[in-house]
Amino acid sequence: MADERLIKMNQTAPWIFDFDNHYYEAVDAFTRHQDRRLGNRGVRWADVDGRRRILVGGKINNYIANPTFNPVAKPGSLYDWYRGNPRQQTIKDAFGELEPLPPEYQDRKARLAVMNEQGLAGTLLFPTLGVGVEDALKTDPEACAQVFESFNRWLDEDWGFRYEGRIFAVPCVPLLDPVAAAAELRRVIEAGAVAVNVRNAPIPVPGGFRSPFEPAYDPFWALAAEAGIPVATHAGLDGYDALVQMWEPGGEENSIFRSPLRGIVTKGRAVTDFYAAAVCHKIFDRFPALRFASVENGASWIPDLLHRLDDAANRNPGYFADHPREVFGEHVWVTPFWEDHIDQLVADVRVDRLLLGSDWPHAEGTRAPVDFVTESLAGLPEADVLRIARENALEVLGISLG
Repeated sequence: MADERLIKMNQTAPWIFDFDNHYYEAVDAFTRHQDRRLGNRGVRWADVDGRRRILVGGKINNYIANPTFNPVAKPGSLYDWYRGNPRQQTIKDAFGELEPLPPEYQDRKARLAVMNEQGLAGTLLFPTLGVGVEDALKTDPEACAQVFESFNRWLDEDWGFRYEGRIFAVPCVPLLDPVAAAAELRRVIEAGAVAVNVRNAPIPVPGGFRSPFEPAYDPFWALAAEAGIPVATHAGLDGYDALVQMWEPGGEENSIFRSPLRGIVTKGRAVTDFYAAAVCHKIFDRFPALRFASVENGASWIPDLLHRLDDAANRNPGYFADHPREVFGEHVWVTPFWEDHIDQLVADVRVDRLLLGSDWPHAEGTRAPVDFVTESLAGLPEADVLRIARENALEVLGISLG
């Protein structure tokens, strides 16, 4: 079993690779390189009723209640709330006392110093505000593509796609325009990105939606497969709140308030549908080298998805070239939530496909990345801990650390 030796390694040399760290965007993250001709079609700042607010597509964006992030919740402040809420707090109360924005949330040199203290040898960095912007631009593919190209340029400047061989910021590529998506993927690959992020969602199009695994998007997937770059699907605003609106029309939500029904209706729904579509629409038959990483979607949805894929194979003999359960297991890596029962999960998910993702420094993550090792991976064999906490990440990303 995992013993204290793994934890003591932190005291000698950083060894953990965290597949899900976050930054808090600088004020000019979306505007520094944005074409001013976009005007209200893009991202802008405005003072509304005495508060600094962000406008996306000409409308106030409520995905993040405080888009300046100052002050901000402490890392892991919702830890107990997600562990059963023993004090029966509302989420607003559970956030607790906020703190001034620490420099390591926005500065890569300060972040490296903190990583050394935390025992992190390397990390992927994902957006905070950024995962809520694409949905607000879903009716304007041209503006969306331009907004995220400029955002990715800021990201490379401020954080770097391979900073010091330890910080790997992940660019976001919207799929609304398949031609623009392939072009941006090629650009960020050439700039050094080791992974890219897309939404867990069908593609909004005039009059409805379409699957991202239709042939029109094949140039994007072909390039990702050829380059060997894994495609992450980090949780965010995936458009599935429309399902809640069917039951609670007019309900207003933000990062502070969530309808109780939302979690029941949408939990695991978007990510399950995305990967079910990937397998059933045979994207891996067309591109066998394609690899995905599900990030911050948890893993409790996987056993049920695998059962459904088993059922689909049984009811449709000859449809799948290979058993869909095995196809999923071969092509999809996943970061469980720290509250998932990983010791039970390994009965359905290959150990070599699990990744450590702490969500640090977000309130809903761990208080420190190493907590994932000491608590979430407790009881697993030492070899499995090393795989999940480091080796799997290096293998799927195709990198090595000094």
